[in-house]
Amino acid sequence: MKKINVMLMVCAVLITIGAFAQQSSKNSLSEITPDSLSIGYSKTTNIVFPYAIKSVDRGSADILVQKAKGLENIIQIKAAKMDFIPTNLTVVTADGKLYSFLLRYDEQNANLNLSMNTTEPFEQNVLFSVGIGNEQELQLYSKLALYDKSKIEGGKESRYGLKLHLNGIFIQNDIMYYRIVVANHSKIKYDVDQFRFFIRDSKKVKRTSSQEIEISPLYILNNYETIDEESENTFVFAVTKFTIPEKKYLVLQLMEKNGGRHLVIQVKNKKLVQVSVLPKL
Repeated sequence: MKKINVMLMVCAVLITIGAFAQQSSKNSLSEITPDSLSIGYSKTTNIVFPYAIKSVDRGSADILVQKAKGLENIIQIKAAKMDFIPTNLTVVTADGKLYSFLLRYDEQNANLNLSMNTTEPFEQNVLFSVGIGNEQELQLYSKLALYDKSKIEGGKESRYGLKLHLNGIFIQNDIMYYRIVVANHSKIKYDVDQFRFFIRDSKKVKRTSSQEIEISPLYILNNYETIDEESENTFVFAVTKFTIPEKKYLVLQLMEKNGGRHLVIQVKNKKLVQVSVLPKL
């Protein structure tokens, strides 16, 4: 009787081990292949991610890593010493995705500017540091605003073979989305220095300065730095909801880098009432 019980126990153990081995084979790990990245000592490598960076881990103190100042989805990397031993870098973004990089030293052929937005490689998006809102929502609603057929009239300026046109204002979840088209009909490419939003007094009283209230965007879709000759780009700026006080107006100002082809649009409250509500996601 004792022999039978021992044999039964042995069989049970073997069955359990077999089941565990089978379950383990089903749940086997799959390796994430790291991207190879060359960095230098005297050059900075910039990497743009589609969502905000939540965690960064460097494999060695021989490399320097930081977030770009005021931005949530760009990191800057450079070597802390020349000819360092190859190491790794791990980045986790707000959408829960893990990025792995194998870093090697190569001063002459260092990678300089990279985008991890592999699904839409032609978009360059910048995510500013914000205390509210969700990064993914800002991106998705910006895209809805980009393709929405609703338009507003007016709000444009044309000079120097360039055209600056505010052709859509949208809102959802207390965030406003300004769709702005920049068309370059000239033979000279346009390098964007800055795109400013600010509220200004309608009239400047003598001996007093005109007060300007700067409005910082939460997110910019299609944030291209250059508008090529005979081409155009449509930006979408996401900003916290606001209205314009009496005797003031909103200024949209486009400044050219190392040039004088500056364009300005003035927007009053009557234009804001044309705002379109984006459908909820």
